[in-house]
Amino acid sequence: MGRYNPWKHLGETYPHVILCTAYELEQGVRGLVQGDRIWLSSTLDRVERRCALAHEIVHLERGIVLEARDSVHTREEERIVDTIAANRLIDTELLTELRAAMVPTADIAKALDVTERVLKFV
Repeated sequence: MGRYNPWKHLGETYPHVILCTAYELEQGVRGLVQGDRIWLSSTLDRVERRCALAHEIVHLERGIVLEARDSVHTREEERIVDTIAANRLIDTELLTELRAAMVPTADIAKALDVTERVLKFV
């Protein structure tokens, strides 16, 4: 299957969606979907952008409008989206090997090209 590339996925599956990366978003917000635009915070590094884009693509696919940030429904939807995105981004076979070898979490994240936060959802 190869390594998941969210930019390629976005371009091939959603060519009408505009990716906006030149703006700093509200504190704590890495990305968001608004209509046919995906916004990624300009403060993210490359790995964070990769993970945030995968996350926002899942939101786009699910088409679920979120309620207030702290609502139970929103927290559950975010957990579902995080899990789907993590499973796309992470080679689970390699993850299993690295964990079995007792590689530190930070090194696992680096090897898998994801954030440590994303690892929590696999």
